[in-house]
Amino acid sequence: MMKRKADIRKGFRRFGRQIELQALALAGVAYLLVFSILPMFGIIIAFKAYKLTSGVQGIFSSEWIGLKYFTEFFTDYRFTELLRNTIALSTLKMVFAFPIPILLAILISECRSRPFKRLIQTASYLPNFVSWVLVYGISNALLAQNSGAINQLLVKLGILEKGIPFLTDPGRFWGTAVVLSVWKSSGWWAIIFLAAISGIDSTLYEAASIDGAGRLRRIWHITLPGIKGSIVTVLILSIGSFLGGGMVGSNFEQSFLMGNTVNNATSEIIQTYAFKMGMAQGRFSYATAVDLVQSLISIVLVIISNRVAKKISGEGLF
Repeated sequence: MMKRKADIRKGFRRFGRQIELQALALAGVAYLLVFSILPMFGIIIAFKAYKLTSGVQGIFSSEWIGLKYFTEFFTDYRFTELLRNTIALSTLKMVFAFPIPILLAILISECRSRPFKRLIQTASYLPNFVSWVLVYGISNALLAQNSGAINQLLVKLGILEKGIPFLTDPGRFWGTAVVLSVWKSSGWWAIIFLAAISGIDSTLYEAASIDGAGRLRRIWHITLPGIKGSIVTVLILSIGSFLGGGMVGSNFEQSFLMGNTVNNATSEIIQTYAFKMGMAQGRFSYATAVDLVQSLISIVLVIISNRVAKKISGEGLF
């Protein structure tokens, strides 16, 4: 008993010495509790006939209807189109956005000029701090069919007879969205891989150079194996948020801002559909059911990708 009390007092003293770090940790825990854990209780309205007028009490007192809204979503005439758009956009972003930060990090690490290296780093990760609202404004100023700077330049040079409808043509929405996402996010994710590269023992490169290995061989046999753990971790996290946009951020913001009545056939995704059902039509239970389907799929993808990564590379999150 005395030993237990002594351990408790010792723990409190250690807590007091680390009060600044503990405060930071507690702030993070509080944030997760308020914005991530407590709202989880609202998931049950996906199985109930909830109405906003019933307030918080309605979450628990509304009529239980089971899987009605899930069935309605799966049988909706737009289900196939929404699923296709969500998967296609997320797949294209994964294919192009995942390798580019790795390549960018390797190119920056191989750069010998420090001023140029810092310039490239700064210029590449600054777009990450630009909101999607501003990105849409910039893209509209550059890519609008009639008033966009790029289209106007191409028309004046005689390359085009009329501007290309990058922002309104359904066939060009996915490509435009992927290019903007890669531009916005690649530099930020490259920081993670640069940090991993900086942790590789420099003597390995020196020994390889002495043995006659060229730059490409050093990258292939030292750099890439050295950052394998970071690559696998980022890949698993990206697959986990695959339907939401993966490592390049939210598909929702991009599709909601850039989507319009003209390109709706390819820009409408599950997230924007759920938002419109909930906020525009007030069908909160139905919208919750739609989002819950996407979340369950994401959880399954995380588990599968982690197991596959462990079998192939021996690296995983858990």
